[in-house]
Order: sequence, then structure tokens, then C-alpha cells
Amino acid sequence: MELRHLRYFTVVAEERHFGRAAKRLQIAQPPLSRQIHALEAELGLRLFDRTRRGVVLTAPGTALLARSQAVFEALDQAITAAHRAQAGELGRVVIGYVASLAYVGIADVLRAFRAAQPEVELVVRELSPQEQLASLKDGRIDVGFVRGPVTDAGLTTAVARREPLVVALPNGHRLARRARIEVAQLAAEPFVIAPRARGPAYFDLLMGLCRTAGFAPRIVQEAPQLDLVSLVAAGFGVAIVPESLRKMGRPGLVLRPLVGAPHTELLIVWRTSDSSPALARFLELARRALK
Repeated sequence: MELRHLRYFTVVAEERHFGRAAKRLQIAQPPLSRQIHALEAELGLRLFDRTRRGVVLTAPGTALLARSQAVFEALDQAITAAHRAQAGELGRVVIGYVASLAYVGIADVLRAFRAAQPEVELVVRELSPQEQLASLKDGRIDVGFVRGPVTDAGLTTAVARREPLVVALPNGHRLARRARIEVAQLAAEPFVIAPRARGPAYFDLLMGLCRTAGFAPRIVQEAPQLDLVSLVAAGFGVAIVPESLRKMGRPGLVLRPLVGAPHTELLIVWRTSDSSPALARFLELARRALK
């Protein structure tokens, strides 16, 4: 059975008249009558009783009509859903993010997107920058938030936020009295830092800052970025971190700007080949929310 035959049957059943049905379908009446006869022959059922005034549904025709109407209603809904998916109003976006964004950014992005596109499913996963890049390449996530740069040819990036780097010091540290601190003034300090394996680009950025200032940092402890500020507050050493961590309000901690205002860029990263409309809408709203 072809879908058009079912459509012809449904319209004839709704109009109860071949002439009116033919006009509604914009076809001639004789071909319509032949199509209905062919459908009845294919099914081995009489669907209509013909009268001078029109047609009357038989019991099999009545049963078929109820279900054929449901078929076309479902088809219309499917077509509508396809158009909405093309507009980015339906779909699924899996998001990777660095832990620091849990406090200073990801909530704003998710709130803005859910308000704008409530029927797109969002899945969030806290991953290190390296894990995000690997997950993007093998399709486990659709978009990530990492600190740049990213040089993979298969990935596209956009700057979501550009923010200064600051020095995290424990309360009472001798440098905490200064309004601004030069990187060279940290040469003798013990450092706590995130392992390079978690984010090589950001690690190399910090090492480059220190080398430019004339020293190699003495790393006494490695930890994920959010744990760094706790270790600094506990007196393990100092750390250079994004200024947005100030919003965490961690007690026992002092954050001071660096002279020259070196900065870091938070990047949105996605597969260059990904043409998902839902992802495109997410990227648009994320860049707006993070500015």
C-alpha cells in the first residue's frame, strides 16, 4: 500500500463523497474512484458502500479511518519536528567544560540556552581540556570549553572570554600588601599548578610567563585548578590563575593583578564538520552569555 492510497481513502471517508474528495485532492474523480477500488482489492475488504448521495463507511472502513487519521497526524508531527530540528529548536547537545567554569560561567550559559531552547536536551560533563579535545574528536561530546590555544585542524574555536591572569596568595603573604605584582617577584616562591597533562596549552602559557620573567617556577604541588586555590589558602605556595576564580570567594586567599595584565582566553571548541542546528544555536547563545 502506498501512502497516497491511504491519503485518498482518508479524504473520501472524511468527505463521504467522491466528487468533494476529488476537488479537495485536486485530482479528477474517475482516477480517484479507480485508486479506491484498487485499495479495496489489495486489502480484500470493502471499505465503502456506494449510494446515490455519496458513500458510507463499512465496518472495516470505519476501523481503517481511525488509524489512518492517526498515521497522518503522526506524519504531520514528524514533519513539524524535522523543521524544528532544522531551526535548532530540537536536538541534543553534549557539553564538556573545565571545572572552574562550574562556578564562573557554565551556569549562565546553560540558563540562557534552556530559556531560549527548552526542548533541546543538554548533557554536561566536567572534563579536563585534554579529555575534552579527545572527546570532541571521537564524538563523545559536541562542544567544549578550554583555555587556548587549540591547533587541531579538525576543530574550530571561538573566543568566549578573554580575562587577565592574577596571582593567588595565602592570607598574610608578604606580597599580599601590594596592589599589583610583577611575575619576576614570584621567582623564589613555591608554585602549585595544574598538571600539564590536564591542559598543555594553559600549562605552557604559565611556564612561558615565568621564563620571560627570568626564572623557572619551583613546582611543589600539582592539582586540578579548583583545588589549587585551596592549596594556596593552606599555605602550600602561590598560583597564577584566571581572574574569574575571584568569584568563588574562597576564604584564606588573596588575589592580586599581575603587572602587564597577561591574559588567558577561554575558547569554545567544536568539530569543524559538525553541522547540527542545535549546536549552532548553542554556540551563538554561549558566546553572548559569556561576554
